[in-house]
Amino acid sequence: MPDAISHTPDPSRAHAQPAAARRIVITGIGWVTPLGHDIDGVWARILAGESGVSATEHFDATTFPTAFSAQVRGFDWRDFVKDPALHEGIGRNIAFALGAAAQAWRHAGLDALDAAGGLDHQRMGLYLGSGEGVLDFDNYVAANLAGWDAEGGRTDSVKWAAAASKLMHADAEIEQEPNMPLSHLAMEFGAQGPAYNCLTACAASTQAIGEAARIIAHGDADIMITGGTHTMIHPFGVTGFNRLTALSTNNADPTGASRPFSQDRDGFVMGEGSGILIIESADHAAARGAHVLAEIVGYGSTADSYRITDIHPDGRGAADAMRQALDMAGITPDKINYISAHGTGTKENDSIETKAVKAVFCPEGAKDGQGRFRGPPMSSIKGMTGHLIAAAGAVELITAVLAMRDQVLPPTINLTKPAPELDLDYVPNQSRPAKVDFAMSNNFGFGGQNDTLIIKRV
Repeated sequence: MPDAISHTPDPSRAHAQPAAARRIVITGIGWVTPLGHDIDGVWARILAGESGVSATEHFDATTFPTAFSAQVRGFDWRDFVKDPALHEGIGRNIAFALGAAAQAWRHAGLDALDAAGGLDHQRMGLYLGSGEGVLDFDNYVAANLAGWDAEGGRTDSVKWAAAASKLMHADAEIEQEPNMPLSHLAMEFGAQGPAYNCLTACAASTQAIGEAARIIAHGDADIMITGGTHTMIHPFGVTGFNRLTALSTNNADPTGASRPFSQDRDGFVMGEGSGILIIESADHAAARGAHVLAEIVGYGSTADSYRITDIHPDGRGAADAMRQALDMAGITPDKINYISAHGTGTKENDSIETKAVKAVFCPEGAKDGQGRFRGPPMSSIKGMTGHLIAAAGAVELITAVLAMRDQVLPPTINLTKPAPELDLDYVPNQSRPAKVDFAMSNNFGFGGQNDTLIIKRV
């Protein structure tokens, strides 16, 4: 079997890695999710098909079309950091990233390595897919109301500035920027190598992990802290997605509202959280005796060049991202044992993702004995966690790592009314033992961003 990132490239693929590039392995994982914030506890709940969705409590959403979400509960970031004073005033997205990264750091054994003086901080970088944070919403609204000239029908900038100077804080404006989780992780762990952040919507953390792997493969770092963090459970975020008609409005049944691949699906459920992975070159991991969880063997990234809110109806970008990842891995589609699907539960995504998977894995239309198209089983965990937007890909890749570790597939819950045209194996409602040597993780973002990762059992 050819080694992943070091296999001889196909000259028809301009993105392919050079033949001398290093192998990349995953040595640490951590997450903060609506189902909890420890690896095995959350994984057990996922395998049991439990839901983290409930009535929204972060703000009064009772008058919104969608009054529920998947919220992180019972989490205090101060329990995870060395010096909370370094991070005072942070928003939820940064707090989630600190908690998830601390778990991954310890899981990878980097705390002990650092304490022993064996960690080269200049050879350790960061690449996150991180969204913006909204820290000061109430005071922002109050300042705008104070500055509103009702008689003139406009904002009085002098009144607004006077109110804003009293109500709003400069640090809050800084902390809400998408790059700030990166800055706080750099301070917490002393990462002095390459540092990048991307915000390609729902594909962001998958892209971040793939690009972090490339940085190591090209020799620019030995270790990368990578993944994503996001929360959009606030009035701006919910209003925007409601106006796009992307959110489920099934207020009568919040835990059953997210129904990926179901005939009666009506949109996704907003979630929040973070997933962080420690990845490093295989030789660096071996030299320090690290336990390897999986190897990253393939990465593909494409743009649809279509619309800013829609996937191309043929799934061309999604299909080509999968093909790129397979080419980089040097494997044929039949080697993939499991696909962690994007599976949002919207009408458009689930049908187009299914079409793209068919194009890659069963182009001849071959079916199995049960009348389903032949292809690997695929499932979506978004019915349980909600959609974590920029953090979704990292959390879902971690589930693929755990599926590979335990040789079991997580279920797609709430799939009680299969759509006739969606005829792949979506692992409905119950987890399932399975052989998993290669797994693929897909994420597709608003704006037509498509990213795919492939991992290999070691």
